[in-house]
Amino acid sequence: MRTRDKERLLTEVTSRLEQELNPLSIERLQENLASSVYHELYRLRHDSGPDERREGTPFWKSVRDDLGRAGERELRGHHKRIVKRYSEEICGNFDERIYGVATRIAPKALGLIANPISPLKLLGGVNSLPGFDDALVVQGCVEKIRRLKERGTLIFLPQPVSNMDSLVLGYAIYRLGLPPVIYGAGLNLFSNPLVGFFMHNLGAYTVDRRKRDPLYKRVLKEYATMTLELGYDNLFFPGGTRSRSGAIERYLKLGLAGVGVRSYVNNLRNGRASPNIYFVPVTLSFQLVLEAETLIDDFLKEVGKSRYIITDDEFSQASRIYDFMTQLMRLDSKVFATFSEPIDPFGNYVDENGESVDPRGRQVDPAKYVLWKGEYQTLAARDREYTRDVADKVKKAFTVDNVVQSTHVVARAMMDLFRKANPKLDLIRLLRMGGMTSDFPISDLLQELDTLMSQLRALEMSSRIRLSDDILNASTDDIWTDAARHFQTYHQEPVLTRRGDRVFVNSRALLFYYQNRLEGYGLEAWSGLTPGLDKWHRNVWRGE
Repeated sequence: MRTRDKERLLTEVTSRLEQELNPLSIERLQENLASSVYHELYRLRHDSGPDERREGTPFWKSVRDDLGRAGERELRGHHKRIVKRYSEEICGNFDERIYGVATRIAPKALGLIANPISPLKLLGGVNSLPGFDDALVVQGCVEKIRRLKERGTLIFLPQPVSNMDSLVLGYAIYRLGLPPVIYGAGLNLFSNPLVGFFMHNLGAYTVDRRKRDPLYKRVLKEYATMTLELGYDNLFFPGGTRSRSGAIERYLKLGLAGVGVRSYVNNLRNGRASPNIYFVPVTLSFQLVLEAETLIDDFLKEVGKSRYIITDDEFSQASRIYDFMTQLMRLDSKVFATFSEPIDPFGNYVDENGESVDPRGRQVDPAKYVLWKGEYQTLAARDREYTRDVADKVKKAFTVDNVVQSTHVVARAMMDLFRKANPKLDLIRLLRMGGMTSDFPISDLLQELDTLMSQLRALEMSSRIRLSDDILNASTDDIWTDAARHFQTYHQEPVLTRRGDRVFVNSRALLFYYQNRLEGYGLEAWSGLTPGLDKWHRNVWRGE
């Protein structure tokens, strides 16, 4: 958030939330404040560090002790102080100098530390150094998105994979020639001092998912709404958190994305010249995932009850980030950022000129969606339905623009061999105990891989999935070789290894994680497998 807008935004957020108090009775106001006090004191006791408790506990206890005797004026004063406290905690910053440094130097710096550099290249100057540009593939509706920026404000909705997402996507947006985005980042991401420094100064605002206070959530939504009204492009993570299983997320939490309708209504009311809001789904695909081991371990241990916030994964360890980036660059890996067809806040696709169109391709006026009794208004029940329509389009985009890479297909082929060799074991027992064998002939794996690639190429031809160029027309031998190189490098133990004419599985959990990228495409029916999934597991992939 630029300094010139920061004070205006904080003042306006406080003012808007104060207006919500006008129709409330003193009893209701007391109840709301008591709820805030309860949630925060409980969090401070059970889910905070000593410094946070030392600073926060006296504040909340002072509010609690005054509730019984305070009059309406004092209660409103407490409410204002709480809103101000939350707003200042959330509010991000933006430093143009740091942004310039990050976008010019960081990609080359990553390339320098992650690649063996010859003296000849060093003598060639900075421009000869390899950088993250070589690994990042930006594709999709990029030209349309550039044009839409001239006609409104963008909200990017990425499919969450890793804590690297916001950094990768931020650079991809820079590559598109678009201005930097405002985005909410979990408080745990700021625990890495170096990454936290850049995030603090590149537009990230903090989202503390430990906070259950409804007032905190209202402040957060109002903050996001105001940034859109001020013309700042936003980035929301609709999955809420990274996919623990590695599968494409089918269950989306679009509560924060609901601010799209609200900000659009306010733009119309205020007569803004370019009032339109556009949602842009973005699918990210990594050949290796930094936190894969922690994520899948959490998924399998908790069986659907995983921690919502993980603070001790690989992203918190600078050495693991370094190792990950080093292997990524040395293996000539690709990271894909695929920008899908933009959507308006009501679930309509938009044309090249930013005009909303219905399923028959006819232009529609989005302003009419928010007219009620001759005025532009927000209506909670109606707007939730609009957001559900957006979610349906986003889920479809994540599915069809999922870029499959060699690690995904080889893991899937090996998992299919496991299932076929152990038809009586359900999936969870198979992963925990293994089957009758942990190795298979390389010829069987290549045959399974060949069958799988035929199915995937058919899906690609019908625009139901994307295959990376590295595997689209590659031989099964080349696909296996590329995946094996990746699987034997970054992770603490190789996922797969070949000895002689047999392939051994060293980590069933990681094998499962990478193959999950291909769940939800009906491949089980094609191969005649019975996955044997537990009910909770089926629901994860159905989005229930």
